[in-house]
Amino acid sequence: MVSQTVAEFVASADPESLPPEVSHAVKRSLLNFFATALEGTHDIAVETALKTMLPFAGMSEATLIGRAERTDAMTAAFINAAAANVHDFDDTHIRTVIHPTAPVAPPLLALSELRLITGREFINALALGIEFTCRIGNAVSPEHYARGWHITATCGVLGAALGVGKLLNLEANKLVFALGSASAQASGLVETLGFMAKSIGVGGSARGALLAGLLAENNFNGPSAPLEGVRGFLNVTGADPQLDEITGDLGTRWETLRNIHKPYPCGIVINAVIDGCLKLRECLTVPVEEINSIKLSGHSLLLQRANRPDVQTGRESQVSAQHAAAVSLIFGQAGLEEFTDATVNDPRVRTLAQKVTLEVAPNTPLPDVHIEVIFANKSSEKMHVKDARGTDNGPLSDADIESKFQKLARCTPNYTHAEQLIEAVWQLDKNNDISTLLKETVP
Repeated sequence: MVSQTVAEFVASADPESLPPEVSHAVKRSLLNFFATALEGTHDIAVETALKTMLPFAGMSEATLIGRAERTDAMTAAFINAAAANVHDFDDTHIRTVIHPTAPVAPPLLALSELRLITGREFINALALGIEFTCRIGNAVSPEHYARGWHITATCGVLGAALGVGKLLNLEANKLVFALGSASAQASGLVETLGFMAKSIGVGGSARGALLAGLLAENNFNGPSAPLEGVRGFLNVTGADPQLDEITGDLGTRWETLRNIHKPYPCGIVINAVIDGCLKLRECLTVPVEEINSIKLSGHSLLLQRANRPDVQTGRESQVSAQHAAAVSLIFGQAGLEEFTDATVNDPRVRTLAQKVTLEVAPNTPLPDVHIEVIFANKSSEKMHVKDARGTDNGPLSDADIESKFQKLARCTPNYTHAEQLIEAVWQLDKNNDISTLLKETVP
């Protein structure tokens, strides 16, 4: 049985047996997580969520990354997950387009302020949480996302619950209970992308995972097959779930190593569009106003996720290939400032975005795109972008992630611990109390 096999693997997983390359990959993802959470915590969606939730919060026992306030562990898990994911600048598992660290890390961090957790234990639990978030995603992809499920939230709560259960030292039967409670909370819709409502799914998955693990610790039971049951998660949310994607090659094939980190604050399917348009801009010999049309041909997910020609807000623009192409060609960059309400309403951007069309190019990998620009004089430029920056074959280096962290950390008012947090993450396996790490995440 899939659920039991997963639970037994997690229960027996020894921190000392985690491959060094997996441990390092987890540190990279954690540093990237802190970067995006520090930057995202003062976004209006996160501010509004926190303002709404604080009057109902419990004891001030847990850290809110980038903020002076403290709150209860459940609320902290929610807010930190929402902050890390709010600007779509977090890590991504390319095959599934899951952002795994946002739902998985926050409940583990919150738990570390309630229980004594060492660095090695934390790394192991985070690796397992990321791993099974992505493996479960593999099993239901691509139909799951195509049906409209926001896969980061739906699969994230399951992987995160396993990570929480590992830190709680749950036996296999209780890990299955945790999966049952997590599966009852697995939710999130693609329809919410580009709106504040997206953060409910991601934040809820982190909070729900912590709840699921703690309930299981107290023998709160559930079905024996929450994943593969006839009406379990896989069969309800997937068309033809591939069970071997979850249980095959456990301990030897690590999806965690296929988790990448973004150079741009937008949906991963747009990376190649930005890369290509930035290169094309360098070749332009006429003003962008002379462009008649731009055709983007790529993977089916480019259309499913990013075909949004008439966005109204900066939040929506983060999942619009039309907007990304326009700002890259006009400004020669695609950073946070290029995905704001002000930029969306720039007449030049709106005009050029309306000239961009998308189509599926069969057999085109997700990290690739074909771009064709036709000018007013009927001349044209074509470009094939292969292995966009920030994808499996074009990963950011450790130094790139550090640079990204430094830049995003500067967005947090009065935050001065950037160098200390970078060093603490790289030395995480030597830490005997993870709660000390969180002291470096606040102003």
